[in-house]
Amino acid sequence: MKPQMPRSIPKEAKRILVVDDEARMIDFIRMNLELEGFHVLEARNGLDALEAIRTKLPDLVILDIMMPQVDGFETLRMLREFSSIPVIILTAKSEEDDKVVGLELGADDYVTKPFGPRELSSRVRAVLRRLDMPAPPSDAVMKIDDYLSVDFNQREVIVNGERIKLRPTEYRLLYHLIENAGWTVPHEQLLAKVWGYEYRDEAHYVRLYVNYLREKIEPDPTNPRYILTERGVGYRFVDFRKQGTLPAPPPPEPE
Repeated sequence: MKPQMPRSIPKEAKRILVVDDEARMIDFIRMNLELEGFHVLEARNGLDALEAIRTKLPDLVILDIMMPQVDGFETLRMLREFSSIPVIILTAKSEEDDKVVGLELGADDYVTKPFGPRELSSRVRAVLRRLDMPAPPSDAVMKIDDYLSVDFNQREVIVNGERIKLRPTEYRLLYHLIENAGWTVPHEQLLAKVWGYEYRDEAHYVRLYVNYLREKIEPDPTNPRYILTERGVGYRFVDFRKQGTLPAPPPPEPE
């Protein structure tokens, strides 16, 4: 059987920079990402990667941690001094601390070795998708519908015309759910973003604070309209940007 050849890649396709000192790993990633329609650039060390980011302007970086001389951590540290480009780090499965350090240094996601091509491409698409989503402005009110708005400057929700203050953890959780509106956010990702990676196995924290949020923003917390449960996976905030996604607000209760 002949190997599958990459399809024609349009000029406007996203550009992915793969940084790894192992040629076989770069070739493996290149082959699979090109099959998914991405342009793939490469660098064999951290310094070359930084130069490529400055000159070739990729849309995302896949960065291996274990490299000689300038490792992935130091590369990421230097990168964050001049760029906010999204970064997915590659870590060894047994090195849990690498994931923590990478996230603290500003990585957007991680993939553990060994990994399958579908896992990597889905992570790439997820990070790029979040990048394409407009971030909620910090000095404006985002209107979800006629019943619910979020004031990201005051960290309040406006529910049926009434302002309700959010606690810091509630605000961070709601922010990340809205940032990924329309997509299921896994428990682990919410835990890492809101509480810190050391809480990645404490799924009950997410359930507890989702309940807090529902009590504050949902017309009927027992039958949620905004924060939906994807059983066994995580939570999804309804995609309010698509017309007709949300049901009509509930009628006012009789006096």
